[in-house]
Amino acid sequence: MEAFDNFWAVYSNLVLTLGTNALLALSIYLTLSCGMLAMANAAFMGIGAYAAALLTMNYEAPFALALAGGMAAPALAAFAIGKPTLRLSGVYLAMATLAFGEVVRIAILNTESITGGALGLNGIPPSTQWWHVALVLVLVLFGLWRLNRSRIGRAFEAIKEDDTAAGLMGIDVAGHKLLAFVLGAMIAGLAGALNAHLTFFIGPNEYGFDRGVEILTMAILGGINGLLGPVLGAVTLTLLPELLRSLNDFRLVFNGLILVLIVLFLPQGVWDPVRLRQWFKRKGGQA
Repeated sequence: MEAFDNFWAVYSNLVLTLGTNALLALSIYLTLSCGMLAMANAAFMGIGAYAAALLTMNYEAPFALALAGGMAAPALAAFAIGKPTLRLSGVYLAMATLAFGEVVRIAILNTESITGGALGLNGIPPSTQWWHVALVLVLVLFGLWRLNRSRIGRAFEAIKEDDTAAGLMGIDVAGHKLLAFVLGAMIAGLAGALNAHLTFFIGPNEYGFDRGVEILTMAILGGINGLLGPVLGAVTLTLLPELLRSLNDFRLVFNGLILVLIVLFLPQGVWDPVRLRQWFKRKGGQA
């Protein structure tokens, strides 16, 4: 028991970060599963983090209410920008959502009286416990699992394959894209709210372009052919720097090399159910 206590004292933040990163990867998985390359998840995370932190610090809101606010604020923002931006696709949608993220970052920097500007917010109550992250992750995974097997999930898949054909089949393409966008924003905002009450401090630079690319990389690296893929990608990308810490100055070199090898030899991501089924069939045939 003492060994576990020592481990938890050192690595508790890392373990909880695994959970919040998994939520972020699932948030962008949701939009990718609908065929949208939207890069606003880091901005939605920031909106959720600041909304929850301000509710806690300025209004002494209960933790549950702060989390709800952290989900509602980015959902409203996603709904507001979703109507005009989701008419775009591919790289144009990515550019538009990246621009939105930069607008959010600049707005945070220039509202010092509310957000603390470049100095950020410090002294956020450490309300996030391990079971909060675990429970939220399980609920989100269960909710997305049910969604994938529902009529809405099948519509998402049809839109991803061919949105024109999906529209001809009677699917409300614009409505379903907006729904995926808003739900992804809510999950990203929830991750931001949990993270804000874990790290005690948030600043605008935490939710910029680099963070957005990291979230996308987690989902693509793990694979978007199933719910486990983004989670595995988040775990891999979060743990690699820690596992390679003993390499000192060469850590980032090996980190990048491992990621390149995964992309080259596992183009569908770490979690690829089709590849795994084929592998098991070959093993079964050899036996």
